[in-house]
Amino acid sequence: MNSNEIDIHKELKKYFGFNQFKGLQEQVIKSILDKKNTFVIMPTGGGKSLCYQLPSLVQNGTAIVVSPLIALMKNQVDAIRSVSSENGIAHVLNSSLTKTEITQVKKDITQGITKLLYVAPESLTKEEYVAFLQTVPISFVAIDEAHCISEWGHDFRPEYRNLRSIIKQLGDVPVIGLTATATPKVQEDILKNLDMADATTFKASFNRPNLYYEVRTKTKNIESDIIRFIKQHKGKSGIIYCLSRKKVEAIAEVLQVNGISAVPYHAGLDAKTRAKHQDMFLMEDVDVVVATIAFGMGIDKPDVRFVIHHDIPKSLESYYQETGRAGRDGGEGYCMAYYSYKDVEKLEKFMSGKPVAEQEIGFALLQEVVAYAETSISRRKFLLHYFGEEFDGENGDGADMDDNVRNPKSKIEAKDQVVKLLEVVRDTKHLYKSKEIIYTLIGRINAVINAHKTDTQPFFGSGKDFEERYWMALIRQVLVDGLLSKDIETYGILKVTEKGLDFIKNPVSFMMSEDHEYNEMEDEAIVTAAKSSGTADEALMSMLRTCARKWQKIIGSSFCCFSRSIVRRHGFEVSYFD
Repeated sequence: MNSNEIDIHKELKKYFGFNQFKGLQEQVIKSILDKKNTFVIMPTGGGKSLCYQLPSLVQNGTAIVVSPLIALMKNQVDAIRSVSSENGIAHVLNSSLTKTEITQVKKDITQGITKLLYVAPESLTKEEYVAFLQTVPISFVAIDEAHCISEWGHDFRPEYRNLRSIIKQLGDVPVIGLTATATPKVQEDILKNLDMADATTFKASFNRPNLYYEVRTKTKNIESDIIRFIKQHKGKSGIIYCLSRKKVEAIAEVLQVNGISAVPYHAGLDAKTRAKHQDMFLMEDVDVVVATIAFGMGIDKPDVRFVIHHDIPKSLESYYQETGRAGRDGGEGYCMAYYSYKDVEKLEKFMSGKPVAEQEIGFALLQEVVAYAETSISRRKFLLHYFGEEFDGENGDGADMDDNVRNPKSKIEAKDQVVKLLEVVRDTKHLYKSKEIIYTLIGRINAVINAHKTDTQPFFGSGKDFEERYWMALIRQVLVDGLLSKDIETYGILKVTEKGLDFIKNPVSFMMSEDHEYNEMEDEAIVTAAKSSGTADEALMSMLRTCARKWQKIIGSSFCCFSRSIVRRHGFEVSYFD
């Protein structure tokens, strides 16, 4: 069965209640139905799940979905079961199942009832499961969170490396890789490790124009600042991310004491408590969840209005994915991160006990976070550039939605310094990362510079009139402007682009933004900025929430999935249930 033999719009309406597809969904689904290897890069909230759920429901055989999180699997299985009278239409196969449950899963697959089988990568490596799957028809294999396959991904999982060899044992089945966050380097790694260079690639824009980005200095009064912010967003849903369980508990307690309905969520809590707190947040019995990164994967809540990072994350991929929980319905979404270089030093210390190769990657990813936090240019432009996407900082959608654009820092002419920087990168034969280029400019020797005898060159120390911090800021801005690039193969090595070579020959004005001073903005101005993109009728939303709570008590915890299905089947597009 291919895409020409199936009316996918009719099937979309039948199973999910939608009248039309979103973004690239239709093209992706047609590619899967045509049995093509497919690679999907679609940001959080873009509708990745439906890309493999719908094809699995309309094809013969069982689709295998590899997913790293048990909580995510359960959430999606519940959602699929809500659109069918057959409970066995979707199953999970992982370490949480009993022998009796495993037997039932196999029976449903053998009888052709199961269309979607969610498995952890560890489970798929078990010989008994592979042997069983070889005996049943498989429609395709979808690898969700595909960035886990790359060492340069923000959540590398060694067990993902074995997936291709296991899939080959299942026969000639199409493979679909999906991820929400992948830099060009990670994208290349995914295709290479899954041995699918022939894959049809679909890449949606990473731009979320309704999200407002801000970075604040982390001070001793951070708790008071967070409390004040939340009270100005009274009644709205939000997530606060912390790096440690201890801090999660402490912040949740502080919020509760100050009259804010909040619950903690982390892996140290028992499964029952985690599930309870998650449901409380989904059904809006509480406004705020304070969590480690264990929370949020696959959570189907469209009206999260703010995401606060109490601690700066380990990578921009993590940051982007976590801020992506906000404003999934297209309404207002405020993303605020607190930054202190002391936190960065703590993260570097945590990495010190890891293997050297892992440390190198971890430090490189962390430096990108530092660059984002310290930059004075448009944060949106910086983020999108990191993911390999160009953005018009003046006229692009959402161009004014960040603190640096709303409160710009003064600019200075840096044409001569840009030429000097580009010439040093060129004349050192594209061998160095940012640190060595800066050391060369300011005249500082380290082992790498000494090995290449760069200190004997006439340009060594040619930029010593400016501080290290100045050159680092300039490199960031020149990278974003496309005069320099970071080599994908040897991640971090700077190279002069064709545009950069033209600049050396014909220099033009380059206005450099001075480094961020981290002055805290007035809270009233911040609230205004966030509200500017709001779309919801607050009175109506309040009535819907009250109604939802009443029905949830009558029907039970499955209400979220049930209500979504019913509302969509009757042709309504109500964002609260999306």
